[in-house]
Amino acid sequence: MSFDLLVLAAEPAALPDVVRKMVDHCTGPAHRDGELDPRIVAFYEGLRVRFPDHPPCDPESPWMSAPLAVGIDHVSMTISHTPRGSEAVDAVCHLAERHGLVIYDPKSDEVTGLPQDYRTTVPLS
Repeated sequence: MSFDLLVLAAEPAALPDVVRKMVDHCTGPAHRDGELDPRIVAFYEGLRVRFPDHPPCDPESPWMSAPLAVGIDHVSMTISHTPRGSEAVDAVCHLAERHGLVIYDPKSDEVTGLPQDYRTTVPLS
């Protein structure tokens, strides 16, 4: 079993409807072109150091799909329901907070990190 998380480079003061538009765009068939958001680059590099997503992959990798899907303003992950997956989620939360990113959980349709509050989730519906 697995679950998905999407980390977005939303502005710190973004409102839920702005984040919803980002989610819809990032999960749609066409991704934005342009310069990579430096926060996404730093997040992804920090995550890859601890949990590589390119071969050779660790048999205990938390990723159900690799490499991770990366766009100019997001990183999308499918994470295993394992102890290693739990470690990856902890790393995702820590790195997202460190770099001022928001985390979207499609299962609950909630976002964490608005406005830079990582203790409270906000429903997007």
